[in-house]
Amino acid sequence: MRTTLVRRGVGAVLPLALAGAMGVALLAQPAQAQPNSPSAATASNASQPSRPAGTADPAPQAQQSPATDTGHRTEDRRPASQLPPLSADKSPLREAYDDHDAPKKQGLAKKPSAKAAAACDPADFTGRTGAELVRQIKASTTDCVNTLFSLTGSNARLAFREAQMVTVAYALRDNAAYYPGDGSTGTPQLVLYLRAGYYVQWYNPDVVGPYGSALRTAIRSGLDSFFASPRSRDVTDENGETLSEAVILIDSAQENARYLAVVKRMLADYDSSWNDFSRMLAAVNSVYTVTFRGHQVPKFVSAVEADPSVIDSLHRFATDHLSLLGGDHAYLASNAGRELGRFLQYPSLRGKARPLATDLLGRSSITGPTAALWVGIAEMADYYDKANCSAYGVCDLQERLKREVLPVRHTCSPGIRILAQQMTSAELSASCTSLIEQDAYFHRIAKDDGPVADDHNTSIEVIAYDSSTDYQTYAGAMYGIDTNNGGMYLEGDPSVVGNQPRFIAYEAEWLRPDFHIWNLNHEYTHYLDGRFTMYGDFTENMSTPTVWWVEGFAEYISYHYRGEPYTAAMTEAGKGTYALSTLFGTDYSHDTTRVYRWGYLAVRYMLEQHPADMDTVLGHYRTGQWAAARTHLTSTIGTRYDSDFRTWLAGCAAGDCGDGSTSPVSECTDPDPRVLGENCRRGNLSAATGNYAYHYLYIPAGTKQLKITVSGGTGDADLYYSGTGWATTGSHTSRDTGPGNSHTLTVTNPPAGANYISLHAASTFGGATVTTAY
Repeated sequence: MRTTLVRRGVGAVLPLALAGAMGVALLAQPAQAQPNSPSAATASNASQPSRPAGTADPAPQAQQSPATDTGHRTEDRRPASQLPPLSADKSPLREAYDDHDAPKKQGLAKKPSAKAAAACDPADFTGRTGAELVRQIKASTTDCVNTLFSLTGSNARLAFREAQMVTVAYALRDNAAYYPGDGSTGTPQLVLYLRAGYYVQWYNPDVVGPYGSALRTAIRSGLDSFFASPRSRDVTDENGETLSEAVILIDSAQENARYLAVVKRMLADYDSSWNDFSRMLAAVNSVYTVTFRGHQVPKFVSAVEADPSVIDSLHRFATDHLSLLGGDHAYLASNAGRELGRFLQYPSLRGKARPLATDLLGRSSITGPTAALWVGIAEMADYYDKANCSAYGVCDLQERLKREVLPVRHTCSPGIRILAQQMTSAELSASCTSLIEQDAYFHRIAKDDGPVADDHNTSIEVIAYDSSTDYQTYAGAMYGIDTNNGGMYLEGDPSVVGNQPRFIAYEAEWLRPDFHIWNLNHEYTHYLDGRFTMYGDFTENMSTPTVWWVEGFAEYISYHYRGEPYTAAMTEAGKGTYALSTLFGTDYSHDTTRVYRWGYLAVRYMLEQHPADMDTVLGHYRTGQWAAARTHLTSTIGTRYDSDFRTWLAGCAAGDCGDGSTSPVSECTDPDPRVLGENCRRGNLSAATGNYAYHYLYIPAGTKQLKITVSGGTGDADLYYSGTGWATTGSHTSRDTGPGNSHTLTVTNPPAGANYISLHAASTFGGATVTTAY
């Protein structure tokens, strides 16, 4: 993925979201709303807490998993105040961006907790009130209730207006009085419904209407009753299903201050017996959501100032559970340290927090198994109490981290540099080759004429941590990113000379002994797409719906360049879920299947079946004419191709998507090494300063376009072309010169017969590749 805060995950800020929620809970926790100013007014002290103008209350967490690009792309680093605690759910770290499944309940549940399954029809909830509504919710599956997070318009108002929420909150109170420690009486569904209501109302306040004192009283009674239940302390996954959601509901309702006692209770109750139950781990980890987002709620801060014992609880948890560090549940201890460190932002609490933070720093180190704790606290101290950095020993934090963590520095080419924690020379060589050869393939498919105007992202830096654990330990502190994802592309501002884009990644340790930098080719496509196809930064790119192209094209290049079948997309093709005209409107609020798999199908269809239309659309994209591109897609094309797209999908599902000439470019086969040809390449080219590598090819009559691409290697090779004789610096038809070996020429209506191409060594070069396509 690619972002600008967020440009092209978790750069221009895509829908106010921080990727990666805190627990596993009923579903893998999805993206949570980006934290806003700590000085914001909150629901607990406002008669209309829904999102009044001029305030910045924290948005409730989502339950579903929209494909918010905050997951893996951003424009620039975020401040430490916006980086959430680490998630209990590690599955996003192992997901390729093309391999997301729809949200689903976590695996330990043997059956739905509701007594009966109900059809997921919004009318079942919008058409009922009072006891009838409560019965419907309790009779529904949690998967069904989960779909209500996406309600809009009149359905949102009818389901979640305050009177409905008050009814459900009191039903939670009554249910909790007899809570049996599992979901058999429908308690998980009631809690989830309330969470959905807060979430939908936050983003649709004018539609749903305000939430006021009636709901505040009702939700407090519901949560009070649940947490007072003795069975809410059962250490089982059956209880954890509801408990984890109830903890998040504290934050959804902005009752972070009122339930500080619950935070302290759960930190004190945890012991190693919880480790056998994923939902209990999610529940205790969710208390860090309450503290993290509590800093946006003034009453929370005031409550801690009045009684700072929660800081002691966080310190005690970290010190009592140091043995977790280096293991599967290390996030619990490191999150405790990070959340303790956040209290360093308040002068009134530094006297309490500083000695406890320095104590934990002394119990851990910058590398090794305790690094996650050390780095988390050091990051908070560096951000919130920088003037006193010497008290913590973190005054040179960024430089220390770079020295200690990324000692491997390797230049693949003038346009690609790798900084790694640990890579062998063979691994570096293989990674460089993969990226360099992708260049030529990309340009053959994109048919670009070089970088878009005002783009100065002349090189990319690939950051490769040794494992997903190292990525989560270090990348947030070093590059200001959320790490509950499969890697992140930091684009920066491409209009600024000297800007340095980066892809922050890690070795997929679960694939060892094979070596893979996870999502490498998908992310590199975002860099190339941003430089050669999309004008401006991600905010500009997203001014109209372009996600179908941005993510679909990254999938297209990644799969076809590697020569791998995209079986998940072919499976989706057989379902025929979407019309092509619908897919042109995809954005990051849609699920990952639509964004990635259906984006791929739409891009493949358009590139291979309607290249002239794509030439028009990409011409607009490259010049920043977003409205013109949108008009072409929605008006000029409109629904005209929908029927043919359905037919094409059926063929794809049966294994026949059409050739499309998308296989990776092979070496030219003529025995004369100077001869190029149709859609082939010559690699490992070299020449000493002032000399040439001469080539030629024969073009058939009637050829409309010849594309020449140079990529890879070291040194400085300039590209020259002539239609009449050997191309030199003094005799040529066209040229592409400049630092490095990344050059492209597009020749319109080239003459039939011999055409001549030369690489001139502005300085000695080696390992370059020239590719021709027509």
